[in-house]
Amino acid sequence: MFNFYIIGIPDRMEVSLSDEVKEVLQNHHYFSGGKRHRNLVASYLPENSKWIDVVIPLEGTFLVYEQIDEPIVVIASGDPLFFGIGNTIKCRFPDTKIKVYPYFNSLQLLAHEFQLAYGEMTICTLTGRNWVNLDQELIRGKKCIGVLTDKRKTPATIAARMLDAGFDNYKMIVGSKLGGEEQYCTEISFHEVVGKDFAHPNCLILIQEREIKRTLGIHEADFHILEGRPKMITKRSIRLNSISFLELNNAKHLWDVGYCTGSVSIEAKQFAPHLQVTAFERREESKELLKLNQRKFCVPGIDGIHGDFFNIDLSAIQSPDRIFIGGHGGKLNEMMNRLCAVLHDDGIIVFNAVSEATKLDFLRAAKELQMEITDQMIIQQDDHNPIVIFQAKKRNLPQRETKDSTK
Repeated sequence: MFNFYIIGIPDRMEVSLSDEVKEVLQNHHYFSGGKRHRNLVASYLPENSKWIDVVIPLEGTFLVYEQIDEPIVVIASGDPLFFGIGNTIKCRFPDTKIKVYPYFNSLQLLAHEFQLAYGEMTICTLTGRNWVNLDQELIRGKKCIGVLTDKRKTPATIAARMLDAGFDNYKMIVGSKLGGEEQYCTEISFHEVVGKDFAHPNCLILIQEREIKRTLGIHEADFHILEGRPKMITKRSIRLNSISFLELNNAKHLWDVGYCTGSVSIEAKQFAPHLQVTAFERREESKELLKLNQRKFCVPGIDGIHGDFFNIDLSAIQSPDRIFIGGHGGKLNEMMNRLCAVLHDDGIIVFNAVSEATKLDFLRAAKELQMEITDQMIIQQDDHNPIVIFQAKKRNLPQRETKDSTK
């Protein structure tokens, strides 16, 4: 016997239910779902059945489930395992027995409407999720992207964000209230969709019309730079080696401290699109440079924080597991102390020493903080001064024993 039967249904109940699903509905007592789901299946439920409303947060609903010692039939929209309640129930009740009866999910219905061959569609959800879920697929240049929206990340806000990031190389297909009597589907340009409202729930499909070509290693001459300061940028060879020292494949959050033009942030995000990047800079003019360079190279998702780094409340920012120090304002020791305090255990700091003095300062600070120098490289590009690239790792050190504990 199953503890949960999870049935996915369309928004139009004229679609025939299978005999097996009808039997499940007729032979059970406890049912659960949204109010809309209850109205849709009301005629199929037995007399004296009990209905449990699914309400957010779900923990309250799950506590009600735990008080019931017989199977519960959960009604959901479309495919319950497609970012749906089926996954949540499996996680919350890992040892329970579940039987799922799926219907088409919303993106399948939208693809059917436009006869799209969606077998290679990349799916991302923005429903209560971070923008990185979409940004990484755009940077990777996926040709067909299905996007689940919410009331904040709407087709209009998605289109506006993509245009701002330079992604004008897709067309958009939008569907709202799919599978119901009020279904509406359209193919629409980004400029038309900006500012346009669509009824909820809705979703969309992005179809690439031309490819954005990317290179590993962007020439410094291609970046927008500080006026009159052509040397104020991390050179390409230094940048690429620094990024390799950051070990970004398994990283989650990079801080680029003293980003100037944003070259390291942009190159890192392009190499590792899954990465959350926070870039710090005291120069006010760099704020516009970062926007221009992100748009030029189509790399969204870099959060710029501006002002004196030593006056910024770091506790209000998600802590990093990777840090690149691009500038320190002559306060390298103080900066290292601030950064090491928030860096995750086993996190990495990469620093480019441009002089013997800064090299010694970095090594001294790393030693005081008990960080391990795990890699270093001397490199020179063209006629510029040699640079020493350092990689330092924060180790998870055991707590020191007290005097009492050694007795």
